[in-house]
Amino acid sequence: MTFSIVGFDRNSGDFGVAITTSSIAVGSRCPWVRAGVGAVATQNITDPSLGPAILDLLQSGLGAKNALAQIVAEQPFMDFRQLTVVDKNGEIAEFTGNNILGTHAVAYGDCCVAAGNLLANTRVPSAMVDHFERRVADIHIAEALLGALKAGLDAGGELGVVHSAALLTASEYSWPEVNLRVDWHEAEPVKLLENLWKDYAPQRVDYNNRAVNPDAAPSYGVPGDP
Repeated sequence: MTFSIVGFDRNSGDFGVAITTSSIAVGSRCPWVRAGVGAVATQNITDPSLGPAILDLLQSGLGAKNALAQIVAEQPFMDFRQLTVVDKNGEIAEFTGNNILGTHAVAYGDCCVAAGNLLANTRVPSAMVDHFERRVADIHIAEALLGALKAGLDAGGELGVVHSAALLTASEYSWPEVNLRVDWHEAEPVKLLENLWKDYAPQRVDYNNRAVNPDAAPSYGVPGDP
């Protein structure tokens, strides 16, 4: 009931996840990023604790494959989990348990991996990887990931209607640079997520500047703000 892509931009060092599902509020439990460390998506029957646990292992020095292997070996109920990981070296890893729902598939690319379950067809992850690989060198990683999510939707997407979507990226700071969510929409959460990105993208740098150098940051432009 979910499809997603995790990716790494070698040029910028940015990480990110784009994800959509038929369930509510996918962004609250499935995508995870950490600046300078990596990105993780946890899906199918989700355990939100697995994302931070894998990022902790990556931060300790393990690569994506070894970090994921340790989690799979140590955690219970892994037959219900579908996980994807990318680390700071561009190494990718994935795990798909034996109890994954419906039609499921995984596709591997350079510094990216896409996966899904309850899919309309097995081509969906490949369409996502193809888009990300073609575009990430030329545009911000958030836009490349969002385009990949749309490509997956155009390739058939989930068997049913998706209702929530999220876009999460990390750059040089300890907080996510992009953290956009559509927690519920009856028919077009990915389209609404795209609209959110278009509104947020021109302000992205300004919000970082307000955190690290408020004197150089522009005003908010709201009533009462000089």
